[in-house]
Amino acid sequence: MGEAKQENIANKERLVVIGNGMAGIRTVELIKEHAPDKFAITVIGKEPSPNYNRIQLSYLLEGSKTFDEIVLNDYSWYESNGIELLTGIEAAGIDLAAKQITMSNGQFVCYDKLIIATGSKPVMLPVPDADKEGVVSFRDRQDCERMTKAAHAYKNAAVIGGGLLGLEAARGLLKLGMQVTVVHLFPDLMERQLDAEASAMLRTELEKQGMQFMLSRKTSELYGDSRVQGIRFEDGTALEADLVVMAVGIKPETALAHDCGLQVGRGIIVDDYMQTSAPDVYAVGECNEHRGICYGLVAPLFEQGAILAKRLCGLSAEPYQGTTVSTKLKISGVDVFSAGEFQDAPGLDVIRMQDHWAGTYRKVLLREGRIAGCVLFGDITDSAQLLQWVKASAPMTEQIHARLAGSASNTDNSDPLAFVAAMPSDEIVCGCNGVTKGTIVQAITSKGLTTGQEVQACTGAGRSCGGCKPTVEQLVALTLGERYEGKAAAETVCGCTDHSREEVIAAIRGKRLTHVREVMQVLEWRNPEGCTKCRPAINYYIGMVWPEAFEDELDSRTVNERMHANIQKDGTYSVVPRMYGGVTTPDQLRAIADAADKYEVKMVKVTGGQRLDLLGVKKELLPLIWDELGMPSGYAYAKAVRTVKTCVGNTFCRFGTQDSIGMGIELEKKFERLWMPAKFKMAVNGCPRNCAEAEIKDFGVIGNEGGWEIYVGGNGGIKVRKAELLCKVKTDDELMEIAAAFIQLYRESGKYGERTSEWIERVGLEAVIREVVEDKERRAALTARMEQALEGLHDPWREVVEQERLQRQLYEDIQLQLK
Repeated sequence: MGEAKQENIANKERLVVIGNGMAGIRTVELIKEHAPDKFAITVIGKEPSPNYNRIQLSYLLEGSKTFDEIVLNDYSWYESNGIELLTGIEAAGIDLAAKQITMSNGQFVCYDKLIIATGSKPVMLPVPDADKEGVVSFRDRQDCERMTKAAHAYKNAAVIGGGLLGLEAARGLLKLGMQVTVVHLFPDLMERQLDAEASAMLRTELEKQGMQFMLSRKTSELYGDSRVQGIRFEDGTALEADLVVMAVGIKPETALAHDCGLQVGRGIIVDDYMQTSAPDVYAVGECNEHRGICYGLVAPLFEQGAILAKRLCGLSAEPYQGTTVSTKLKISGVDVFSAGEFQDAPGLDVIRMQDHWAGTYRKVLLREGRIAGCVLFGDITDSAQLLQWVKASAPMTEQIHARLAGSASNTDNSDPLAFVAAMPSDEIVCGCNGVTKGTIVQAITSKGLTTGQEVQACTGAGRSCGGCKPTVEQLVALTLGERYEGKAAAETVCGCTDHSREEVIAAIRGKRLTHVREVMQVLEWRNPEGCTKCRPAINYYIGMVWPEAFEDELDSRTVNERMHANIQKDGTYSVVPRMYGGVTTPDQLRAIADAADKYEVKMVKVTGGQRLDLLGVKKELLPLIWDELGMPSGYAYAKAVRTVKTCVGNTFCRFGTQDSIGMGIELEKKFERLWMPAKFKMAVNGCPRNCAEAEIKDFGVIGNEGGWEIYVGGNGGIKVRKAELLCKVKTDDELMEIAAAFIQLYRESGKYGERTSEWIERVGLEAVIREVVEDKERRAALTARMEQALEGLHDPWREVVEQERLQRQLYEDIQLQLK
């Protein structure tokens, strides 16, 4: 079989892709769809990771998403598609005559066809001391990590550049707790996408969020000793900064192409089919230049990739004519959109509508009575329709004007699907992943898809920012016609099945299903292996329904939950021992220090949850270090009860009215190791001063003279939500009973992956109060089921550690006998 496989590969054309970014890999995805067996494909990527969504780096920076969540194609995708992926390696040179690539490690790769997809690189201002420590760009995962590290150690950040990248970087740093000032050369933010009015509205909104601005400032130099300490401007003013992020633009990465003799302008020159000046060599994405234009947005890059994929597969393809540039963004929660011409200019007529109270603004520009461009701020509901009109240079009509002005009657838009029906087949619906209307419709018809969620699983449309989900759902409705069952039908566990969460739980309970594969087989999963979304969900639901007989399936858990530690960027792990209520002892601290020394831990850090985090532990050492510590895991990696944060309380604090430390420890010991739909954080304050931040926790407790106040549904992450008052209790026993009932209700009715903040908004606080507080019989039933769940708890990792210890002891005994 191995020889046959090698012979099969040898008979294929060799396609090499230099660059593992979004444009190049989207082209490869389409090639695999059109002609899956045509090429033996090698991808060379200089970053040490699989393909990820660069658009979502700001979420990675602020911590609202992990790197795994922004990965577009994981390692298994490359393997299952027979693609050789070389990571952490750069292409050092191209020999066009020999059709051979030299790599940075000295090895060679030969090609029959070559795609250069090297993307772009950040522009760094040529000012004195720009190479100091603390000066970074904002372009890749490593930049995010440098900025995050700086945010933990320093306070003041300056972002040079008031465009999209700069504002996204500023938002992320604000979320990390830094004071951020955006420095911009121009008087208006995002001047390439917004007019002055929309820019001013954006600035006002961002200032409310804490961002500061210094506009119309030109940087003359950076200053400091070994590390940057600030910026000086041409007007003589200065700004102190411990971190300087340069986000002033990008330029095509052309060095490799230039050195091998390809024709290069601003970018690598290509024709309408992405062909370079050399035979069998193509360039796609931000690195190329087409008809004098270099594109830096995602949609044009995907359009280029679609044409190139067809060309390489021998299919008919329309030549690339360029792209009508549009921008649809959410900046710090503010929606903005622009397309075509957006600045007032001679020869343009302007229709402008602004509502300061609602914070909305829309402007449509006409050239000779036809729609030439637009700007939307705050409300971008009509963005897709306006983009279509701009592309078609549609004439302004009474009906269109009435719609834009908000005065159209219901009969003017009697068919809500008219817009998606009129979209051309090659129109890109999902800009993040380059999925067209035609691809979505074909997937629906050929694969029998019936929901937007299934379309997402099949095509990738909507899997990133989610902004296109309403359009995807409309396309499902349009394509299915009378067979469409409505949006509610889309609420399935994942795209592998038609079954909802409720149906899966009912089957587990009614048919007494106790294993993940058993559930998927009985419910006729479309994908018999499931996916990374449904397998952990099913595993959790089985444990929730049958706690007394639950056999945890580790292969249905994430790598972090399997290893009981958080995997880091370099492949090492982060170990967080549990410290009940944030309280520790000298013996525990000595154990942690000894373990850190013995296993060469790279860093010991205090976490936000009042614990110590041991960073940089090798995978093979995890059982050993846990055994050395002799402490339970803090479950810092799990969808489970994490920590209970406490203030000093009346034990020491002169303001404390209740024993917050004692209550925090009791809560944590009661519910530790309990699996949840999502991570679950608690906090206990000894008085209303809220030092433990109980009002942004899933379950927060605040002490007062008369007892305790209980707050639920808080969240301190990207979607900050203040917790709401559930009830007040007088005794500790009442508090524990309410906590048990609330947690069990959430475990039973929460969707897998749904935080309590989202759950509360979905089911309503009133319903939770009825079940947990007012209905005492219901509360008693919930607490009884909680006790049953707690009785069935065990710590599988301690079992692994114990087995490892026994094996080491047996080995040592044998060695002694041999001696």
